[in-house]
Amino acid sequence: MERITLQDKTFRTYITYKEIDKAISRVAGQLNRDLREEEKPVFVSILNGSFMFTADLMKKITLNCEVTFVKLASYSGTRSTGTVREVLGLCADITGRTVVVLEDIVDSGTTIANLLDDLKKRNPKQIKICTLLLKPAAYKADIHIDYACIKIPNNFVVGYGLDYNDLGRQYKDLYVID
Repeated sequence: MERITLQDKTFRTYITYKEIDKAISRVAGQLNRDLREEEKPVFVSILNGSFMFTADLMKKITLNCEVTFVKLASYSGTRSTGTVREVLGLCADITGRTVVVLEDIVDSGTTIANLLDDLKKRNPKQIKICTLLLKPAAYKADIHIDYACIKIPNNFVVGYGLDYNDLGRQYKDLYVID
């Protein structure tokens, strides 16, 4: 579909699934190389937005690893609220293990900063950040992003797991406001 309408906004195709998949394959290769010596790394996916990214990435990961999920919320409409709520917490023991945080999109960095504060209290060996989308112009945190599949301008996007007021996650492509 070239255009979709969600509530009061119309979106046009921005990044196709083919481009997304190619970028994920590239990052999966980097992760497989970089973490090949690690003993059972833990991939922590941030719900809801990262579910498609996590599923597609994990199909390309050849490591002996664990996948788990946390649910954090920081958006309302098309803007970040600036505060992060934990809805579903981490259940895995990460003590002494390499953790790879999987995020759908990093814009201001507020969500990542909050999650990292919590994860560090659990004594992991190291924490890596892997995001599908990175908005360098919006990024304010002083946290290194280890893996970014695609860098985009500071535009609001939906599809491929990302939503607008809980709508649009199911689309395989990414869309931007038209």
